[in-house]
Amino acid sequence: MSQSKPLFPLNAWYAVAWDHEIKHVLSPRKLCNLDVVVYRTTAGTVVALEDACWHRLVPLSMGKLRGDDVVCGYHGLVYNTQGRCVHMPSQDTINPSACVRSFPVAEKHRYVWIWPGDPAKADTRLIPDLHWSHDPAWAGDGRTIHAKCDYRLVLDNLMDLTHETFVHGSSIGQDEVAEAPFDVVHGDRGVIVSRWMRNIDPPPFWASQIARHLDYRGKVDRWQIIRFEAPSTIAIDVGVAIAGTGAPEGDRSQGVNGYVLNTITPETDTTCHYFWAFMRNYALHDQSLTTLTRDGVTGVFGEDEAVLEAQQRAIDAHPDHTFYNLNVDAGGMWARRVIDRLIAQEQRAQDLSLRMVG
Repeated sequence: MSQSKPLFPLNAWYAVAWDHEIKHVLSPRKLCNLDVVVYRTTAGTVVALEDACWHRLVPLSMGKLRGDDVVCGYHGLVYNTQGRCVHMPSQDTINPSACVRSFPVAEKHRYVWIWPGDPAKADTRLIPDLHWSHDPAWAGDGRTIHAKCDYRLVLDNLMDLTHETFVHGSSIGQDEVAEAPFDVVHGDRGVIVSRWMRNIDPPPFWASQIARHLDYRGKVDRWQIIRFEAPSTIAIDVGVAIAGTGAPEGDRSQGVNGYVLNTITPETDTTCHYFWAFMRNYALHDQSLTTLTRDGVTGVFGEDEAVLEAQQRAIDAHPDHTFYNLNVDAGGMWARRVIDRLIAQEQRAQDLSLRMVG
């Protein structure tokens, strides 16, 4: 029986938690169909191990920490931070094969990242750029959604924002989003979709933001610049400015600017962890606005979640259905091609390795 094609590359960094979530306790996580247990050492370093004891596969997350070592909660085997067993009850000799997999870990942009692929290829320079999340020139907050859908459906959703017109009409949607022309640029690891809407009425969310910050209630120039970075991170530059004040040419001083930061971690083939944050470059010290916008975006993404989970259920019911692309699908189509190319590269390398061993 042939093995199904992988849906995600493994030689990549995936977020598994907000940095503040990981403490000196055992925290189970799942990414790319792999169960891991994550914790901080007493010195604050993050450790990620395979969440299955070498002895009987009982999850190590059901055990406890003894200092920086993990004690299995079933038979008491003890593992160090590298995943090697350092103690077996009732015997002095430790089987040299007694170890669990240890994963490369990094902390950046307020997230804890894990590299589930070849450890030798884990380059922290490949961590996606989400610097707005901790840049003092920006303020905001975010949350995590456990979405019951293929992570690529979330990417499709974010790469084609024309759905705002129909899904988010009460907040950020308007007819102009679906009607405005857009540009797509793509490369080896990224895709950029740009859309400008000139001299329009702002939708409710942006109308409230520019009125609150600039006391303005007229026509605006609106922009959406979507940047996909392989395999699953999308930073969306969004905002509105007083119409005709030069925003399309680069002067956004008469506007309000936000970044919607999204990084999606596949949990299984049909579920994912969706980490998001909304950052803004105005009213930086207004905590009430941070809370208000975070809660507002939570509502918007809840609408997306309902659509995407319904879509996944329909796909599960019709696995052989053929999908057709519209012009607005160009960004998502190129993003999927980038992902497919990364997966194919890994498969070729794996096949070559197997042939050399054979």
